[in-house]
Amino acid sequence: MNTFLRAAQPTDAGAVGAILSGFIDGTDWMPRIHTRAEDLSFAGHMIEQGWVTVAERHDQVCAFSARNGADVHALYVGEGAQGQGVGADLLAQMQQATDHLRLWTFQANKGAQRFYLRHGFVEIERTDGARNDEGLPDIRYDWHRGTT
Repeated sequence: MNTFLRAAQPTDAGAVGAILSGFIDGTDWMPRIHTRAEDLSFAGHMIEQGWVTVAERHDQVCAFSARNGADVHALYVGEGAQGQGVGADLLAQMQQATDHLRLWTFQANKGAQRFYLRHGFVEIERTDGARNDEGLPDIRYDWHRGTT
């Protein structure tokens, strides 16, 4: 199935916010600390900053990533598109654009951990979650071109 990647437009904020909200609502260990309207606003803010790339299938946004320099702020795939390579496509685009990436994921997110390790990321540190909004233990991963 073909996936089309493109820079997000302001009109994509609803779809991006819905994917983010869908992850939160569908993940039992993830606390909802923001309203769905705040998720939408956050999506709009990331898009305004020029950080967001969306993945489309059948003219529908099905996933997105957000990167500012080396910092990956988000990589979410909508439920209907998971396990089909869309996340890998978004990550590959980010890896092609820079020599170094860093990101955080929650320790409870075992699928994300497997995904990032499979794509050449290395665990740098673990925390107790005291420094993130959700208060959940997390892991920092780094990737450097040429080290995988």
